[in-house]
Amino acid sequence: MTDLFATSRESQHRSVRLIRASHLDEDLSALGEGARDLLKRGGFSGRPGQIASLPEGSGADAVAGVGLANDPQALGPAALGLAEGVWRLEGPLHGLDPTLLAISWAMGGYQFARYKTWPRQPAKLMPVEGADMAEAKRVARSIHLVRDLVNTPAQDMGPHALQDAVAALAKEFGGKSKATTGDKLLKDNYPMIHAVGRAAAEAPRLIELEWGDPAHPLVALVGKGITFDSGGLDIKPSAGMRLMKKDMGGAANAMGLARLIMDAKLPVHLKLYVAAAENAIGAGAFRPGDVLASRKGLTVEIDNTDAEGRLVLGDAIARAVEDEPDLLLDFATLTGAARVALGPDLAPFYSNDPALSDAISRGGVAANDPVWQMPLWDNYDSWLDGSISDLKNAASGGFAGSITAALFLRRFVGKTRWAHFDIFAWNPEDRPARPKGGEMLGSRAAWAMLKERYGKGK
Repeated sequence: MTDLFATSRESQHRSVRLIRASHLDEDLSALGEGARDLLKRGGFSGRPGQIASLPEGSGADAVAGVGLANDPQALGPAALGLAEGVWRLEGPLHGLDPTLLAISWAMGGYQFARYKTWPRQPAKLMPVEGADMAEAKRVARSIHLVRDLVNTPAQDMGPHALQDAVAALAKEFGGKSKATTGDKLLKDNYPMIHAVGRAAAEAPRLIELEWGDPAHPLVALVGKGITFDSGGLDIKPSAGMRLMKKDMGGAANAMGLARLIMDAKLPVHLKLYVAAAENAIGAGAFRPGDVLASRKGLTVEIDNTDAEGRLVLGDAIARAVEDEPDLLLDFATLTGAARVALGPDLAPFYSNDPALSDAISRGGVAANDPVWQMPLWDNYDSWLDGSISDLKNAASGGFAGSITAALFLRRFVGKTRWAHFDIFAWNPEDRPARPKGGEMLGSRAAWAMLKERYGKGK
């Protein structure tokens, strides 16, 4: 990623002042009369993301609108809206969290450059007074990692490339990684991961990363790594298939969270499991009506081959709980029903532990990463009962799709303390600090929860 933060030693820099739309005249009063007139004639109103340059002697080199000053991401457009070079925030922050402001600058300066040369570099930000810049840098790097992974098309981000990305992450922080691949999945008892990916050109795999002191509490992360989802034999329409390179967004978010844990040296024993496969169409594809075995021993009848994510997660979760972790978190781009319910911004999550749910909700507020708890509604659990199997992979009737998917996963969790995030991992359009494309969603809220639970690390 491009380094979007400058050091305090930079002598050549310019200044930008934050302006609230709700206190426009008050905030502009710090500038010279000429600058105020120039801004008013130019239609500057302080709305989020609005940027304006000022002539020399104005009291600042530029102004950035932050609206009601209730969202630090309003500063995001400054990194590409201001001229290249080094900038510092001038004047009051209007109650906005300084660390979140720095993170938002880096979020807004992101550019995916693997296939395209951008015409300019983002502006750099000097340390913000009162900010934890080490935290801002590690969060920014993790966000950029997640975005890069999700934005990369399936031709270059298949199961093997995802394995390489996990291996690189382990190497960076002194962890260990391995993968169980192809028919060895059957030998080692991961039959559902194998079934979902066996028709693809690249073999399915369970990718593992381990890091930290085994004497510390064990935290297990599980990510859905469907590198492309055609829907299988229950094929998606073309419109529904267009963005399915992002169906490994859960794995990317779990990896981004793992990176945060390791970078901060959080005192935990970390195990990451990525269930990676392409849900392809071919002679070996699993079929509607098939009954699959699972690692947990439950049999699963396939009602719909496009409900494949919960299958690979089922085997990965069953593996994760065998080590009796203190906490298990899974991330998945699991259901369209979650998007219908909450849209692209809010990350729905489910948990079997009320205290954990409260901590995740607090984390969402602290990290400016909004989440919303959804119910594990027991009355719907019987909708998953199979007629010739222990359960089926999709509930009949089409109701409560996100809830029933979570209930399916719960069958593999047992008594482990657990939370499941049903995320979109995608920004459908450009917005302040959120460029169109892949996104780290829900996992920053989880990071805030983990810091509260286990300490802040280094």
